[in-house]
Amino acid sequence: MIYTTSTPSLLQSKYVRMSAAPTGTCPNEGRFPSATLNAFVEPLLTPNEGKNDGRLLVLSIDLLKSKTGQNRLEHHTDRYQSDDLVVRRGQGFQMWIEFSRAFEPKSDKLHLELRLGPIPMFSRDTLVTVRLVEKFENTKWEAKIIEQKDTRIKVCVNSPPTAPIGRYKLNLITWTPKGSHTYKHKPENDLYLLFNPWCKDDAVFMDNEDERNEYVLNDVGVLYYGNDSQIGERNWIFGQFADGVLAACLFILEKSQALNTGRRNPVNIARVVSAMVNSPDDQGVLEGNWSSNYANGTSPLLWNGSVEILRQYHKSGGKPVKYGQCWVFSGVTNTVLRCLGIPTRSVTNFSSAHDTDVSLTTDVYFDEKMNPIEKLNNDSIWNFHVWNECWMARSDLPDGMGGWQVVDATPQETSQGIFCCGPIPLAAIRDGLVYMKYDAPFVFAEVNSDRIVWQRQSNGTFTQISCEKNVVGKNISTKAVGSDLRVDITHLYKHPEGSEAERIAVETASSYGSRPNTYPCAVDKDVTLAVTVDEVGQWVGEDARLSFIVNNGSSETRSIKLYCQVAIMYYTGVLKGTVKKEEISVKLNPKEVKTQVWTVPYDQYKDQLVDHSSLMLTVLGRVTETKQVLAIRHSFRLRTPDIILTPVGDAVVGTEMAVKITFKNPLSRVLKNVTLRIQGLGLLKVKDIRYGDIGSLKTITLTEKFTPNLSGLRKLLASLDCQQLTQVHGVADILVKEK
Repeated sequence: MIYTTSTPSLLQSKYVRMSAAPTGTCPNEGRFPSATLNAFVEPLLTPNEGKNDGRLLVLSIDLLKSKTGQNRLEHHTDRYQSDDLVVRRGQGFQMWIEFSRAFEPKSDKLHLELRLGPIPMFSRDTLVTVRLVEKFENTKWEAKIIEQKDTRIKVCVNSPPTAPIGRYKLNLITWTPKGSHTYKHKPENDLYLLFNPWCKDDAVFMDNEDERNEYVLNDVGVLYYGNDSQIGERNWIFGQFADGVLAACLFILEKSQALNTGRRNPVNIARVVSAMVNSPDDQGVLEGNWSSNYANGTSPLLWNGSVEILRQYHKSGGKPVKYGQCWVFSGVTNTVLRCLGIPTRSVTNFSSAHDTDVSLTTDVYFDEKMNPIEKLNNDSIWNFHVWNECWMARSDLPDGMGGWQVVDATPQETSQGIFCCGPIPLAAIRDGLVYMKYDAPFVFAEVNSDRIVWQRQSNGTFTQISCEKNVVGKNISTKAVGSDLRVDITHLYKHPEGSEAERIAVETASSYGSRPNTYPCAVDKDVTLAVTVDEVGQWVGEDARLSFIVNNGSSETRSIKLYCQVAIMYYTGVLKGTVKKEEISVKLNPKEVKTQVWTVPYDQYKDQLVDHSSLMLTVLGRVTETKQVLAIRHSFRLRTPDIILTPVGDAVVGTEMAVKITFKNPLSRVLKNVTLRIQGLGLLKVKDIRYGDIGSLKTITLTEKFTPNLSGLRKLLASLDCQQLTQVHGVADILVKEK
């Protein structure tokens, strides 16, 4: 027997079949009680065709997940070869929801429930309730009705820029005075949420469009090999958008036992990926093999890309793929991180040291007769080694440590008991700050360790007999943005080889190693260095003035050379670029204190300013007579002018009044396409005033009228937006009286 409903638009000729059905012409005839039959039929019926209990049933969801649709295009996910909805966090996406009747906002309630991972938890934001709101706050999961047609509503859903990434299962729940209804999870309605380098509040934000295209969207690249005098290259297919790759990448995250600190932070994700791409301790993606015997597997030299490796690993249920070496580990890591939305590039270090004892040096041991002591000679220098850099802010580290971070998936040494490495900031490596997490000592030794030769003495101790200072970390290379040219980025990892700043970094790093007395220690530490910034008077548009205060506490003359550098910094701690570098020599008489004024001209920083107008100063120095090292980092902000708001007229509920807006452009350049925004609760709704250009050093004045609708002490707020000047605000207190 076959039962159908009378609503073709609802069922579209679908049937409810019942095997061995009794004879009869109506569902209540025969031996089937009505409750049993309703269990079969109710999910397919509208309230008017079944129990008609007044509930609001969700009939279908349209996630608008077409590759050429608005969601995928706006989220830069249209290239993923997937029929699922793939979006990026910190950005809205839209969906249509069809109900059994028209949605009534005053009496009906709706929320979305999202579940991530095997054990969703509210405390980790992997179990999320998304409620309907009137106005977006853009700081949490929220949804808003933006269109309504008959029995359908169009909803825009916002995710916070810190939301955990991964595959979310979606349920919809409705409430009415008559009861609730749950539209349960269907795999085709799963939501894939990724990191968002286009979102300013995401930790992986990258502000250069060409770099985003290269480090997130480019699915092919170049890997470098050979030695520092004979550099070879090979193309590699990253294929982060290929069919099955996104599913494989999320499978890798699910398989990791280390991802218990959450999926919201790219630091955690990058560290987990560096562990999971190799196989020794967690059955990760690739099994390494350097034996030249590749039986029962594929030679590392035969791989041309990551796609086949990741598909094979996923299809096997997590059986490591044979075999990989450093460039294969790097290629796969690049694919996984780009696929998840983290800007990433492969990097090759030529003459790459492998320090095994955390001495921060590459050590070679000989006996009394200058025969090598093989059991001690564990350190090595590879012709080349390939790893990755990924771009992110580091809120867990001091300012200035954001930006490019080294991540290395090749299993060399364990980190916290697991074969992984990074992420560690290039900024920390460059200055020898090896106490920064994660794994800074190992990476520093790879690029900037000295090769030291030790000879065993008759009493069993070892004496240093030579030190080679320019043998590791050469021609560090990566593919250029927008072309297949090779770019040398050695300067990002270390100061010029042999310079005083580079030697200070080496000795600073070594002091934290297992052999801190490798280099001569300072005879005395009697000189102090301090930096002061006149932040009260430092304005955008003026030269930035800094003072270095050098104090000689000894009774002898001291000569100091300071290496000063200032860079523009995002509020996240990521450095954008250096604006000034200079060497300064200071000579101090006994007990003398000297103040050295250093100026950063406006012309040198005006074209690089970013939000919040922050700068990072780094000063390294050495005292010639004692070899004492001086080092200091200091961030400071340049002030921006306020918008002056002056109320005009009596502030009375229901009575029109005005505000005079005054602003002076502090820069000796034109502010282009200026927009002013004013608003005040109980005073006026948000109003944008597109003013246009404001000339150099020009003062503008304009008047806006409004009518207060709430009494009491109210605040009127104003802000200004333009590319040349940021963080400009104004406020006025207005006491509104009752009419």
